[in-house]
Amino acid sequence: MGAGHSHVISDTATSAPIRSLLPRGAGHQFVLYADACSGIPGAPHEASFAAVNAVLRRLDPAPDFILFPGDEIAGLTADPDELRAQWRHWLEREMGWLDRQAIPLWHTTGNHTAYDPMSEAVFREVLDHLPRNGPPGQEGLSYWVRRGDLLLVFVHTLWSGLGGEGHVETDWLRGVLRSQGDARYKLVLGHHPVHPVNGFSGAYQREVGPEHAATFWDVLVEGGVLAYLCSHILAFDVQVHRGVLQVCSAGAGTTHRMPEGIEYLHCVQAALDGGGLRYQVFDTAGRVRERLSWPIVLPPREVWLPLPAGESDAMVVSAASADRVIAFRFTGRAAPKGSSGAQTLLCAFQPGIQPPLWIGLHGSDQRLAVIIGPEPRRSPHSWHGPAIPAGAPFSIDLVIHAGMGPGGVLYRLGAEPRWSSLMAASPWGAERLSWPQRWSIGHAPAGPADRKFLGSGLRAFMTTVKEE
Repeated sequence: MGAGHSHVISDTATSAPIRSLLPRGAGHQFVLYADACSGIPGAPHEASFAAVNAVLRRLDPAPDFILFPGDEIAGLTADPDELRAQWRHWLEREMGWLDRQAIPLWHTTGNHTAYDPMSEAVFREVLDHLPRNGPPGQEGLSYWVRRGDLLLVFVHTLWSGLGGEGHVETDWLRGVLRSQGDARYKLVLGHHPVHPVNGFSGAYQREVGPEHAATFWDVLVEGGVLAYLCSHILAFDVQVHRGVLQVCSAGAGTTHRMPEGIEYLHCVQAALDGGGLRYQVFDTAGRVRERLSWPIVLPPREVWLPLPAGESDAMVVSAASADRVIAFRFTGRAAPKGSSGAQTLLCAFQPGIQPPLWIGLHGSDQRLAVIIGPEPRRSPHSWHGPAIPAGAPFSIDLVIHAGMGPGGVLYRLGAEPRWSSLMAASPWGAERLSWPQRWSIGHAPAGPADRKFLGSGLRAFMTTVKEE
């Protein structure tokens, strides 16, 4: 615990230090990265992993600890000696620069490293420093670590004893979170995401299987977990569900991306303190590509700006920016049962082009939806949220957070304090959105009857959010 080591961990004099985020008072600062798929001398991933490590080694101060949620090596071999050789190369050569006594390195299992009973045994053998406090049969595969007021729990999301990839137990996790309930900060790590990333979805192969996923997330919410840290999908992604972040970092060296041209090799440096979690995501040039301060802090409701009904000049006009965070509140009474057409809450538009932003309800269940179309004559992308009960009063808070990528379209209903990301199949979010000059409340700009809100008493408010 504390502000971190006072030195950088680079031996290259020409590398300029990169300033780490530090806790605001007592707290923790650490690095998260994963999916190098290296361990083979001269193979392509060795060079790309080294490029990411070169950035990590420039961090000043150095991290308190490093989290690596899986796929350190290429693995996936039936030969245990070959598997051991890859681990030796990774630990002794590729990570030989790291003093693991001063800066602990903790791992989760992954589909390249613990894919059958043989590889699970090798994982235990080569990483014999990991605690053996996991559930029966998973000693050294699942485990937990306590660092003062911080609890780190590492789960095995492909345990052969449950069925392999995409399978994870939850009873032990629930027990650990309860027994360590006095921890101020709780992070859970596993290899597979629970919620799909960038539209890449598929039970077991790409995310935790459905018979485990709902219970697993319930355990995180009930246990007061701040974030689930994972990898596997070769991207950086953040989203939130019922107040718990899912942060996917899989950019440590595997050269192909999901999707190509959008994602990038990276490492994440984070600081955790009483104000929450802040992180910055560095590419191999040492540039900050994404950042976040969580939780979102909204201004008091009495200072939100009311939006006039119908068409008006926009309250926000700006070019695309990853720094833009805008919150809306919509109140009213939903349309009666049988209303199934699209109904506008807010439309941001510019004459002559398809609206870049539409917020509304659609379908027979009057489901919350957001449509973002940043490029003319290109298909827009859609985000979908909960159904609004027909004929009932509603209060919807909606945040469009350009710094969170596709997970940055967030909602909460009524008095619910916890945010959730709307579901999407997009690899990008509002960072591509240029805010146009006109807004319309209650109908789209083609006319009063175009996607008109069919309920009653619609009121809209907005505010901007400035992150620290």
